[in-house]
Parts: sequence; structure tokens; C-alpha cells
Amino acid sequence: MKSISDIKINKNSALLIFCTAIFLFLSNKIEAQEEVVEDFIEYRGTVIDSKSKKTLEFATISVNESNISTVTNRDGNFLLKVPKSKANQSITITYLGYGNKMIPLSDFNGTVLKIRLIEDVLELPEVNVISKDPDMIIRKLMLNRNKNHFEDPLLMKAFYRESIKKRRTYASLSEAVVDIYKKPYASNSLDYVILQRARKSTDYKKLDTLVIKLQGGPYNTLNIDMVKNKDFFFNEDIFKNYKFTFDKYISVDNRGTYVVNFIQSENIYEPMFYGKLYIDAQTFALSKAIFSLKLSNKTQASKYFVKKKPSKANVIPMVANYRIDYRMKEDKWFFSYGRVELSFKIDWKKRIFNSVYNLDIEMAITDWKKITKEELIKSKERLRKNVILNDKASGFSSPEFWGKDNVIEPDKSIENAIKKIQRHLQ
Repeated sequence: MKSISDIKINKNSALLIFCTAIFLFLSNKIEAQEEVVEDFIEYRGTVIDSKSKKTLEFATISVNESNISTVTNRDGNFLLKVPKSKANQSITITYLGYGNKMIPLSDFNGTVLKIRLIEDVLELPEVNVISKDPDMIIRKLMLNRNKNHFEDPLLMKAFYRESIKKRRTYASLSEAVVDIYKKPYASNSLDYVILQRARKSTDYKKLDTLVIKLQGGPYNTLNIDMVKNKDFFFNEDIFKNYKFTFDKYISVDNRGTYVVNFIQSENIYEPMFYGKLYIDAQTFALSKAIFSLKLSNKTQASKYFVKKKPSKANVIPMVANYRIDYRMKEDKWFFSYGRVELSFKIDWKKRIFNSVYNLDIEMAITDWKKITKEELIKSKERLRKNVILNDKASGFSSPEFWGKDNVIEPDKSIENAIKKIQRHLQ
């Protein structure tokens, strides 16, 4: 089984792009890492619905007049790290189907701010044939693909994290700050990554003498960029592979947005995707995609994920969810966030109880700039496509290690999770 970064899509058959999990017996070691202090301020808050008080996960928080941003976790919480030089700026909070909200950073005043968003319901424009024909919306998206994205290569700074939980308890955490060299969307050249900083923490006692490794590292999130990797989804066979239906018309970042449902065609039997596409009504650019892998045939689906496993264990995929976000700046759209959620059940032979592992992978772009060809890095300095981040990362670090680079908090604070694991290791 090839890694997510190595899979080629055959246009005559709908092959899939996934993360590859490697299940190995215990072999690893923990090392220490030095600290680096940076000059920044932390801002914390919670984003909720103004009426229901329900917390809003994956809301985007952006620092105005900069490319600094982060997203809320599953509890609606966020941690934003901003250079002191930008402390006089405001942030803008955006969420699907809600009006934007702008707040000065000075309003935080050292407290955890509760931010209420108001739902923004839109009526579908009466016009056009396009709004009644989901296939036409998809065709317009594909036609405008190159026009809607930067013609220049981009250098992106990103925060990347992998976490493995045995049921609800963290067993392994890996974090990295990476530079992404993003090729123009009109180009068929592949994006590549430079690893800047990394750290990990693993409590092997929680892994039942089994080590789960994710092959592909940051490339796992880059390769679900379905607009850049057109053979992954938006290829010439798309209308054979999928059936599209119109869902609703909503506001995303104060812009009218078509929501289109998709599911694999009935005559397609290998596992494919189903979910929702959010398409900007003005530019017909993809602003967001939330989708899952169909796992009705778990035996067949497991072949896409599992590279190695102990002979006495069956590895069964239970969940495979994906999410991609794009943002617009200078009238162009760029990849801003990717997330993969996997869940596996390990069914051990001759054991009464099985084990369930949840694997979360996410990467958020925290800054970017246009670059020239002369600035590109030599291939020997690039992160390998089949990298296993755990093998590249080592040790612990205080929060200062990450400096001004923004972080995404998991269900609980990642620092608290690392401290719990550290106590076990000691």
C-alpha cells in the first residue's frame, strides 16, 4: 500500500487518497529538546451561537491586516498567539452560516473572552439556472480553478499535529512547525514541505505493546487539497463517480455560498467519498469541503489504510472523516486548513476485549507570502513524502518553544495532555 503522497489516480478508475497507518511492535525512544523564547501575546476565547449558546467548532479567527489565523477546537475554544507588535489590531471571527464579528485584541484584557455569533440566513437568488443545477455549479468551479488561485508559488508557515488516543485517553502527541512550498494551482508540480521544529510524546503503556505510526506526515493534509490535486476529486470522471444534489444557500464570511451534497454513484463499488462542498457564489471557488469515506465494506477499506500489522490482530477502520478550508485574499483563494480523523478497532485474536484508537491529523496555515523560483529549496532538504513524523520528532518543550507560531488546541489543552503523558513516562 502506497502512502497518501505517492498514490496516483487512474482516470479510468476512482482510486482514493488516504492516510496510511502503520501498526508496529514497540520500538522508539524519547529525547530532550531545547527551548526557544519568542516575543508574543496569547489570546484565548470561546465561540458560541448567540441564541442556543452551543459552542462552534472549527470557527476561523484571523488577525486583521495579517495572515495570522487559527481555528476553534471541538469545544469552541481557541488559543491565538500574536506578536506584540500587532497587539493594537482586531480579530475577525467567521463561521459557516453566521455573520462575521470583529473584536479588538484589547477587549481580551487577559481574560478568556466568550464570543457570540449570530446566524445569517440567506435566500437563494432568483436568477439563474445555475442555482437549480448542482452539476453546473461544479462545472463552473472546475472552469474557474486556475483563475481563482494564485499564479505564483507560495511559501506557507503552518502548524501541524498528529494525535493518537486509545478510546478517550491521549497515548501519543506529535507537533511540528513546517514551511510549505505551495506550487501554483495551474501547475501539475507537487507541493513539498520543510520541517522546522518538531516534538513528540508517547505513553507506550497505553498502546498495548503496539505502536501506531502515520506515514506521510504533513503531506496527509496537503494531499486532500482537492482543488490543487485535481485527479483526486475534480477530474474528468467526476460526474461518473459522484451524484450531486443542491442543499442550501448560506453565508460564509459574509459571502453567498452554495452548499452541494455529493455521494458516490450507485454503480461504483469500491470505497469512495460522500459529504458537502461549499462553493462561493461570486467566484465559484471552493471555500470548504467536509466529507467522509464510505466504510460499508470495512475489509476492503482497510486495505487502503493499513500497511503493516501484527499477525494476531485485525485492524478495522471505523471512521474516516476529512475537512478542507480555503480563504480569500487579494481576490484569490488559498488552502488554509486541513483535518483528517481516523478511527480503528484492533481486534486481537484470542482476546475477549478489543482496542479502539482514534487518530487526528490537522494542519493550519499561520502565515504565507509569494515567492520566486530562486528561493526554492533543494530536494535533499525537503521532507520525504513517506515520512513518519514520530521518527523525526523528539522530546518535550515548554510552550515558549513554539514562539509566535499559532497552535490549534485539541479537545483538551495539548500542554496538559503532554504533562499527563510525561508523568507516566517518568
